Amino acid sequence: MAKSFNGDNKMVLLISAAKNAAECAAAIERNLSEKVELISAISQSSVKLRNGDYAAIVIDQSLVDASPLATDTLSKHSGTAIPVILNFAISGVDRITRDVRSALSRRRQEQLLAARAAQAALRNELASAVSGILLSSELALAQPAIPASIADKLRSVHELALQIQSRLGSAA
Repeated sequence: MAKSFNGDNKMVLLISAAKNAAECAAAIERNLSEKVELISAISQSSVKLRNGDYAAIVIDQSLVDASPLATDTLSKHSGTAIPVILNFAISGVDRITRDVRSALSRRRQEQLLAARAAQAALRNELASAVSGILLSSELALAQPAIPASIADKLRSVHELALQIQSRLGSAA
């Protein structure tokens, strides 16, 4: 199978009892290269969510309207899967496929932005720690009565901190 649209090994959980549900699942698999698991009731989703890793959960609006409590439970256990609520009664297969593609694209973009934010936060924390190491080592090296062996070790620490600082600066 080709690489999935969402870029990972996650699947799509499709929850619908509509006549066109199987056709929608096949179209998503075919057009988006996504593995789709089809179930007909929200109550079946808890087992699936415990045993699988999903990029998206596509839910028929009629099931949401029929069991709001089950839908709340589903939301609590969906993890990082993006929920896609569609009305299968009035939406054709092409429309459902487009909406799932759009949701997966949105999910991928959100994950990319979150990863970039986490990288930036980590880079800032490391830069702050490296600045502290540089300052402390410079102050220690400025002491007049420091033994030569300790001064050599401090210069080594200072040099390593400068290298890390340089790498952090070039990664930004």
